[in-house]
Amino acid sequence: MTIEHLGRAVAAWLHARLDVEPVLTLLRRKPVPIHRHSWIYTLGDALVFVFVLQALTGGLLLFYYQPAEAAAHESVRKIMTEVPCGALVRSMHVWGATVMMVFAGLHFLTTVWTRAYRRPRELVWMTGMLMLGVVMASGFSGYLLPWNELSYHATRVGTQIPGKLPLVGPGLVWLLRGGEQIAAQTLTRFFAAHIFLAPVTLGLLLALHVFLSRVRGVSLPIGVAERDVRDRRPFFSEFLLVDCCLGLAILGTIVTLAVLQPASLGVRADPLKPAPDGIKPEWYFLFLYQSLKLLPEGPALALWASVGLLLFALPFLDRDAARGRKNPWLSAVFAVLVAGVAILQLLAALDPRAAPSGELAAPPTESTAHGLVSLVLLWSVIGWLVVHLRRLLRENERWRRLRGSGRAPGESPG
Repeated sequence: MTIEHLGRAVAAWLHARLDVEPVLTLLRRKPVPIHRHSWIYTLGDALVFVFVLQALTGGLLLFYYQPAEAAAHESVRKIMTEVPCGALVRSMHVWGATVMMVFAGLHFLTTVWTRAYRRPRELVWMTGMLMLGVVMASGFSGYLLPWNELSYHATRVGTQIPGKLPLVGPGLVWLLRGGEQIAAQTLTRFFAAHIFLAPVTLGLLLALHVFLSRVRGVSLPIGVAERDVRDRRPFFSEFLLVDCCLGLAILGTIVTLAVLQPASLGVRADPLKPAPDGIKPEWYFLFLYQSLKLLPEGPALALWASVGLLLFALPFLDRDAARGRKNPWLSAVFAVLVAGVAILQLLAALDPRAAPSGELAAPPTESTAHGLVSLVLLWSVIGWLVVHLRRLLRENERWRRLRGSGRAPGESPG
């Protein structure tokens, strides 16, 4: 039995036992337009895949991680050195966070570039912006969990920032830390936020975001006319197969990074020791870190809060997008914003006074030869699956066109 026949048999078995037709109808509606920029439609689905992968790897780590000040660092060390494949799973989780932020940034940039937030998709944009904030908060909360020197002092600096806000600042600092200093109660709060609050919030927002996207359908980028659309693929039976191919490639990339550049652990945090020179946050917070070095904390926070609010309200500010054209002034402002963030990121990364954001080197997850052989086998399996998925995609396209022409499969057009 081929993989195509097996897939159809499983689908038929489920269809006979579950009332999934309403769900399938929602997935089939609003087919995906195929044109020269169709690749942008895969970015959001890639984010969903990485989120699921993060949940799986994080769930496996939970079997051994201990969220206590005295045991957190040691439990991570045991995961990396004693648990079978523990170092690989942790490295996949660490690299998965980076890949998730990369796809979130690309999805954000392409959405603004294509003006996909325009009416009537304002709610899709707003839920997406909320999800971006939750993803960044999840990364921040997870950074402290290994309880090493770098994460401890970076979290101490990061939790000081809200304290500069008027009226609510001290209360926010206490809410984050659970006290005056970073201590055991802080680790407990960050652990709860990372494994429960952030995933549940992100999952609910994701469900709403996907539902709204399916209801409103996929928009054409401004500048792409209807005549430029070569085809319209149903999401469930065809475009989902493209997403599966991308998901396999992402999985292979994350595993490759985890094997060739495994995550490190660093030195256990000692609150009594002074902070080492050059403490920096994770790379996706470097722009904020650098802006706080160049500007007073109050104005810097006000600046980024204003930028966030303006971006959230962008669908209501950009009235030209609803009329099918781009506002050149808005495009210029956004280009300046992106360039500014890129420059701040670069300045922070190249700062000679700051130590690299990476931690101490860790032993590889496997021997070099074993790891390379495993990667060759993994990519061979991924390549085989992609070939069969593409074959299934072509078969589904052929059936759809035959049904559209009114002919039975295999029937001659003459």
